[in-house]
Amino acid sequence: MSRYLIVPVALAFGLLLWLWGSGGFDHLAAWAAGEQREFQNQIARALRATRAEQPQAVATLLTVCFAYGFFHAIGPGHGKVLIGGYGLGRQVAFLRLSAISVLSSLGQAVTAVVLVYTGIFVFQMSRQSLVGATEQVMAPVSYGAIAAIGLWLVFRAVRGFARRSRSQAADHDHTHEHHDHAGHGHSHKHDDGTCSECGHKHGPTAEEVANVGSLREALILIAGIAARPCTGALFVVILTWQMGIAMIGIAGAFAMALGTATVTTLVGWTSFGLRGGLLASTSATRFAAILAPTIELIAGLLIAVVASGLLLRTL
Repeated sequence: MSRYLIVPVALAFGLLLWLWGSGGFDHLAAWAAGEQREFQNQIARALRATRAEQPQAVATLLTVCFAYGFFHAIGPGHGKVLIGGYGLGRQVAFLRLSAISVLSSLGQAVTAVVLVYTGIFVFQMSRQSLVGATEQVMAPVSYGAIAAIGLWLVFRAVRGFARRSRSQAADHDHTHEHHDHAGHGHSHKHDDGTCSECGHKHGPTAEEVANVGSLREALILIAGIAARPCTGALFVVILTWQMGIAMIGIAGAFAMALGTATVTTLVGWTSFGLRGGLLASTSATRFAAILAPTIELIAGLLIAVVASGLLLRTL
């Protein structure tokens, strides 16, 4: 049954290529930008209503902030390429990828709040200065970190190809000789890395090493995306501070983050399903062994190229 997944996978790739070639992504971004401007106007009206303590004004503001975050995330940035590329290139658990998507978006809200109140109370910065610092400092740092993650995926893929090549050479040259080691037939190591003679671990297991690596990668991913806060969140946090309703502004920033997280999580789920479909579709073919590192290589190159392009635009 897994071979039937080839058709939807091919259709998905074809649709993406068609959108790319026909400028569909540009039209989608332009539509999202138009919706974004409308929501900015709605946010301004909701803020005035909140300050006037009108009924349901806070609920309306948080709803509009969520919608703004959703439509804003459809446009460029916000880690979609990174989350999608990482989910496509690496074997990541479904829930782990979802958690990375949500935490990275919430991290952007945290960065926005910290940046605004640090800038206001410590450095006495204006709104224009805060937005400028975001675009001139935080954005390059974020794009640089994301590009580095893409290069790391490329390195892992190349290392995987090299390891496979060495393994094939060793299998080809090695002759399997079986001897009777009756006098030397003891084993002193268990699967969990515990020595049966002393009862202690002499080192981490392969699974433990992989888990540590996955956690490190997840933290780097989250930090790379969270380093650049959403300008809409900055706008809301600064404006509500000036209006004397600071806590509502902070809540609005996190509502925006949840809207953004909805989009990035959907992208992550799509990449997760696409990777699974590709691997399942070719599991019985001679390409199965090299498909995973090939996907990782392509995903890493995609992340590195896109992030590098965004980085160059900010310099």
